Amino acid sequence: MHAHSLPQRLFAGAWLLACLGLAMEAWHYQAAFSYEPVGPRAYPLLCLGLMVIGLAWLILRPAPRREDDEAPLEGALLRKVVACVALLLVYAGLFEPLGFILSSALVGSFIALLYGGRPAYSVITCSLLAVGLFLLFDHALDVPLPRGVLDALPL
Repeated sequence: MHAHSLPQRLFAGAWLLACLGLAMEAWHYQAAFSYEPVGPRAYPLLCLGLMVIGLAWLILRPAPRREDDEAPLEGALLRKVVACVALLLVYAGLFEPLGFILSSALVGSFIALLYGGRPAYSVITCSLLAVGLFLLFDHALDVPLPRGVLDALPL
């Protein structure tokens, strides 16, 4: 195992434990009232489940064969990670006022650009993904998501 691999695995392990703790809290959450048939815990449990799968892979994956197979978390990569966390904080602030579709498409596009995505592909892909996820949760799963400025549109 490379020297920079151990801290990344330890961080992934700590984050995995946090996700499992949050999942236990979400599993037992009971709202006083609920509009959706699957309850208020479906979205957080799905997100936490996906994070747990990704974190388990980060912990269990084989060590890189060559030193340059895995970049150390420093310099430009560290700045990207910090920018990504800042964008997620912006996302949390825009989620209600702009709504799920616009805030997800906007922040997703910036994250894609941050990691080298081509502008047109980033915007188109993130916009389609945001609309698709909105339709999945709002219509198929009956989990209402905020529409924000798109509230007047018949979605």
